[in-house]
Order: sequence, then C-alpha cells, then structure tokens
Amino acid sequence: MDPDLIANILYATIRTGTPLLLVALGELVCEKSGVLNLGQEGMMLMGAVAGFIAAYHLGDSGIGIVSALVLAMAAGALMSLLFAFITLSLNANQVASGLALTIFGLGLSSFVGLGYVGIALNGIQPWELPLLSDLPLLGKVLFSHDPLVYFSLAMAALLAWFFRSTRAGLIVKAVGESPESAQALGLPVLRVRYLAVLFGGAMTGLAGAYLSLVYTPLWADHMSAGRGWIALALVVFASWRVGRAVLGAYLFGLMSIMHLVLQGFEIAISPNLLATLPYLVTIAVLVLLSSNQARSKLFAPLSLGKPFQPGH
Repeated sequence: MDPDLIANILYATIRTGTPLLLVALGELVCEKSGVLNLGQEGMMLMGAVAGFIAAYHLGDSGIGIVSALVLAMAAGALMSLLFAFITLSLNANQVASGLALTIFGLGLSSFVGLGYVGIALNGIQPWELPLLSDLPLLGKVLFSHDPLVYFSLAMAALLAWFFRSTRAGLIVKAVGESPESAQALGLPVLRVRYLAVLFGGAMTGLAGAYLSLVYTPLWADHMSAGRGWIALALVVFASWRVGRAVLGAYLFGLMSIMHLVLQGFEIAISPNLLATLPYLVTIAVLVLLSSNQARSKLFAPLSLGKPFQPGH
C-alpha cells in the first residue's frame, strides 16, 4: 500500500478518535466515583454549539478560540451540574436523569444554534512542529495535529497516573466502590462525586467543541451523530481502564476511516453496509477484550449507578 495513503489513514484515525477519547476520559472519571451519567450526547451537542457560537462572534483565532473552548467546557459542566443536582442532591434515578439530559441537550442545542446552521469557520488549524512534522510517515501521523489531539493524549496519561499513584485518585475510587465506607472514614463523598461529574461534563463539552471547531468546523443539528453513546460503551468495554479507552477510541476512528477507504476502492459492497463496519468491529473487539467477566468485575466500581444519601 502507498506509504502516503497509510500515513493519511493513521492521521485521520487519530482525528476521528479524539472526540470519543475526550468524552470517554470524562465519563471514566465520573463512573469511577460511582455516578452513571448517560447524558453525554446532549452535553456534547451543547458544547459544540456553545463553542461554535463563541468562535463565530469572538473570532476563530487566538483569544477567540481559547474563549470558545472555555465556554464549550462551561456549557458541558453546567449541563452536568444540573444532572448532579438532580441525582446527587435530590437522589433521582441516574439512568432516567441521564436520558432526560440527552433529550434536553438535543432540543436545546437545536434551538440555540438555529441561526447558525451551515455557517463555516476556519476553526482550529493543525500545528506543524518544526523538524518533527517533516519526518517521513511519523511526521504526518504524530506531529501534525491540532492542539486538542495532544491535550487528549496528555490528559489520558495524567488520568492513568492520577488513579494509579495519587491519594486523590484513591479517594475517587474509594467513593465509587463504597460511599458508605468512604463516609465512615470522613471522606466528602458528595463533594467528590460533584467534582467528578463536573469534570466529565467539561471534557464532554470540549469534545463537542472539537467537532464544531476542528473536525467539521461548522454547526449542524445533531452533529455528534451518536458519538456520546459510543464513548459510553467504550468506558464499559474498556473495563474502566484508561489505556483500553484510548485503544478503543482509536479503533473506532480507524474503522470509521476504513469504510470510506473501502468505498474508494469501489468494492462491491453496499456503502450503507460498509458504514456499519466501525460499530460492528469496535463492539466485537471490545467485547472480546472484556470477555473475562471475573477480571472485568475487578475494575467495575461496585456502587456505580446506586443512589447514596449522606448520613444513612
């Protein structure tokens, strides 16, 4: 195969997998604390529309882009704060509240972005790193991306270290395993869960901004196209481990690109059937990775999705 084609496929794989990785990392922290938030799709769209509108009015370069990313994260965090208040303070059902949050986000993002549909921006451009970007094959694949790609990888490494080597990471895991025991030890269970949910919302909002400012720098209704649901599945199938979440996100990205490449080769298979390839292959591989149920349960937060009332 042509080396340039290989480099382009791997480059596109990383770009396509990055929004999934951002959402998955945020949800992983949220679930590690014992909270199941199914509102990722709605929060992602709110981040996408907030970031796009901010960049449109403030300019899509320099301060304008930074402000847009911050506002996108704030939009996701505000949505998650609503979810946290309903589920943690009012003890509502987490599954039903998360689904309601998704429906709310779908409708609200369409309403807010009504006057911006189809408008295109320059968006966030890739960084060409001196000397490194000129390396054959690796330069294109590893050193020619936008800053959010590098941020997502740095965040993955940081979270892996956070859960493995820090006291705060152990506290989050303790709260997710047994909030009653954590409370008996004097740990602030509700505060930890609120912060974890807010972090997840901010990361999801940033993933939405990646779609509207980098991947396809424009706003369109429902442009997340189910990525929030895929990221949720990645967290579970990756057995709540950061490394596997990274691999799963890029695997889905690779399959998304390959179905387009195969269509380019004019293979006699329906394009609609090829479009299902990323979903089928990703799910099949991740199910295989998590097939050892006993081992997977070792990493699953025991109190995931269960309500907790302080003082009881």
